[in-house]
Amino acid sequence: MKINTKLLTALSISMLLANGTQAQKAWDLTRCIDYAIAHNLTVKQQEAARDKSEVELNTAKWSRLPDLNGSASHSFNFGRSLQANNTYQSINTQNTGLNLSTSVPLFTGMQIPNNIALSKLNLKAATEDLNKAKEDISIEVASAYLQVLFNEELVKIARQQVELSQEMLAQKEAYFKNGKASEAEWYEAKSRVAQDQLSLVQAENDYRLSLLDLSQLLELPSPDNFRIVSPDIQPEQLFGTLTPPAEIYSQALLTKPSIKAAQYRLEGAARSIRIAQSAYYPQLNFGAGLGTSYYNVSGRENPSFHSQLKDNFSQYVGLSLSIPIFNRLSTRNRVRTARLEQTTLNWQLEETKKKLYKEIQQAYYNAVNAESKYQSSQVADEAAEASFKLMKEKYMYGKANATEYNEARTNWMKAVSDCVQAKYDYLFRTKILDFYKGIPLTLK
Repeated sequence: MKINTKLLTALSISMLLANGTQAQKAWDLTRCIDYAIAHNLTVKQQEAARDKSEVELNTAKWSRLPDLNGSASHSFNFGRSLQANNTYQSINTQNTGLNLSTSVPLFTGMQIPNNIALSKLNLKAATEDLNKAKEDISIEVASAYLQVLFNEELVKIARQQVELSQEMLAQKEAYFKNGKASEAEWYEAKSRVAQDQLSLVQAENDYRLSLLDLSQLLELPSPDNFRIVSPDIQPEQLFGTLTPPAEIYSQALLTKPSIKAAQYRLEGAARSIRIAQSAYYPQLNFGAGLGTSYYNVSGRENPSFHSQLKDNFSQYVGLSLSIPIFNRLSTRNRVRTARLEQTTLNWQLEETKKKLYKEIQQAYYNAVNAESKYQSSQVADEAAEASFKLMKEKYMYGKANATEYNEARTNWMKAVSDCVQAKYDYLFRTKILDFYKGIPLTLK
């Protein structure tokens, strides 16, 4: 017993250490997307819908087989009742019946094969709906992931501001003690440090909130110990030739789940018309059965239960043909309804294609605009940095006042922030275009 206790304790400690190591391991974009797909509730609902379509297909396939039904009954009759000699007497009787029957559909106007074909198309459409849900959550995760990276870089910029302010504060303090700077300049430097520290706190809070949003999107119970990989994205890796919208659209028509699902449902509409038309045709069924009974009359000598079951045993085999003649135009109206549904689904497919092309066009021009903005922000960043370095040198030697120095520094930090934002915006726009081309979302 002691050995088992020690063993369990050792295993528990090992599992806790393993869980802690796993929790602290940084998540890359691929892992985030895979985890979200596995745990997202919307995806799970689509999985349930897909599974339901599988069950419906299985039901349609098994409808070809014969059915088998058994029945048993036992009744008590009291008082005056009709007898076998067609007279009424006040006699108590008991009656037991046992039956077993089967039927096989031989011809149903092609309803069964069309039902199976329709169920297969519905399953394919449900599968594409599931793929669409996975794509949607992938885009949401990628957007939230890049937002975390953007806020992380803003935190770095804010820390750089604090370090720079503290450096200037130390210099101003030394100048003040040596009489080279006024007390007002010293307090100005101290105020700037406090303001930058406040900006850092706000940036860190924004980073934590964006990390919380991403963890909630992944359905994680808590964002504690959750962190992501910060890929080293070089500016020269971002630029490339953007694929024209028409070319992307031609690729997307072959791969996008929304288009495939609409196409499968349109094909299913043709099967629904044939199913409705099957009611115009005769229905032929084969049937067979077994039966026996036991009859007991109170106050009389009755044959034994076993002998009656044997003597009353009967069998039957037969065919039944049902010919539709007039059903108050219900079949005709069902066919008309099915044709209208086909027309509706056809327009829905065209609307889905049009919406897809519009989304691709918007994504393309957003990427073009983001590329131009990023290139401009890089130039602005370099110019603002050079201007700040000159102003910093002037400020150190007393050739510029605090207002000019702070203005130059603010302009530089704003240019840095704008450049970072433009970089991630362009990265996201290009990933959206890759998504429409069927390329998985990664940051490698």
